[in-house]
Amino acid sequence: MASAFLRRGRRPLGVSKPGSTGSLTRRMITVAALWIIVLLVGGGIALDRVLTSAMTRNFDAQLDYVLTALIASAEIGPDGEAYLNRPPADQRFLEPYSGLYFQISGQGYEPFRSRSLWDRDLKVAGVHSDYDIHTYDSREFPDEMLRVVERDARLPGSPVRWRFQVAQNREELDEQIAVLRRTLVRSFGALGLGLIVLAALQAIYGLWPLRRVRREIAAIRSGDQSRIEERFPREIAPLTLELNELLEHNETQAEEARRHAGNLAHALKTPLTVITNAASAESSDLPETVVREAATMRRQVDHHLARARAIGRRSNAQARSDVWPSLEAVAGAVDRLYPEVTIDLTGDKQAAVRVERQDLDEMLGNLIENAAKYGGGRVFVTVTTTAECVEIEVEDDGKGIPEAQRQSIFDRGARLDIEKPGTGLGLAIVRDVAEIYGGSVRLEESEDLGGLLARLKLPLCA
Repeated sequence: MASAFLRRGRRPLGVSKPGSTGSLTRRMITVAALWIIVLLVGGGIALDRVLTSAMTRNFDAQLDYVLTALIASAEIGPDGEAYLNRPPADQRFLEPYSGLYFQISGQGYEPFRSRSLWDRDLKVAGVHSDYDIHTYDSREFPDEMLRVVERDARLPGSPVRWRFQVAQNREELDEQIAVLRRTLVRSFGALGLGLIVLAALQAIYGLWPLRRVRREIAAIRSGDQSRIEERFPREIAPLTLELNELLEHNETQAEEARRHAGNLAHALKTPLTVITNAASAESSDLPETVVREAATMRRQVDHHLARARAIGRRSNAQARSDVWPSLEAVAGAVDRLYPEVTIDLTGDKQAAVRVERQDLDEMLGNLIENAAKYGGGRVFVTVTTTAECVEIEVEDDGKGIPEAQRQSIFDRGARLDIEKPGTGLGLAIVRDVAEIYGGSVRLEESEDLGGLLARLKLPLCA
């Protein structure tokens, strides 16, 4: 049923769709657009000021040139008044209200004006009394905004301070500035629009591989393919590699679950058949048969449950257990069961393994309990940390196990001493759980105690 839902692109009941925090493409385009606008506006304002100042300085330089020419051609007449020994070259000084004017003023004398002023005078303000050039805007004429350049000078043969003024209508300058600003606005607007479009294309093109990843995952979910097969840029390739490894991991776990279920079913089938046959035949030893076969089934169930728990916990990437507290807890429990046995612990007390605590306790418990049960009264446990793993050696002073039988003892239900209680699953569980976490267990001969040495290797947790 669940697979049918997935194939049709639907979600099973109870599976909520994760919420969205907005479009990543829209975020990138918005941020780029805002930054482009800020830069262009700031750059446009700065450029406008620079160019406007340059045009104004050029305009003022022309007026200053005319002012200098007036001063150079000015003389004092017989009656003490200032006049020009040669007329200005610009004909606009002769045309009434032409927009270009000059005026020479001195205290006690009538101003000498250009004909373009006609019946008007330029204002002479007393805000300064030096011989430097002064430039300013003036609205003294109601229909004209004037740009005025003025300077005081003393002419030869006259004690009067004469003020020379040249004024020109700002209309031409303002028109040039307006044209400049329109050009800047249009140019920067077109540039900004082009940059925003470029940023949008870059964001869409740059994020397009993620849409391809989505299509690949959808194809995997629908069953059309089992892995992400398409090649992607190097920035996204690690993501697809991790996804493929995750899919492989899930498939491995699913296959292990199916295999364990099949193994358990197969293991339970024979005892159930024996019980059924004995019951059908009304066998006289039916109670003993039921008890014996039930014990067999219990061993199988315990074994497969231990493996299933270990496989489920292995998926936790944050698994971490300190070895020493687990050893102390297990040794205390075994000491209560076998008070006549001496258990010594030594080695690295800071060692930590990438194993869940329950699984670590189960492996150590089986090894130490076996050593206490089958040994001669002494158990020695050593913890060693290497560059790659943590080694835990459990030694006893018992009879040991012949080398030829050390491998077969890991089989489920295998027991060398059938007179002592047990299910024969301890070492099998230790081996299976250790292998699930990427570790191993090996049986050797103890050089110090003369009995059995179980060497358990587990992955190191940094």
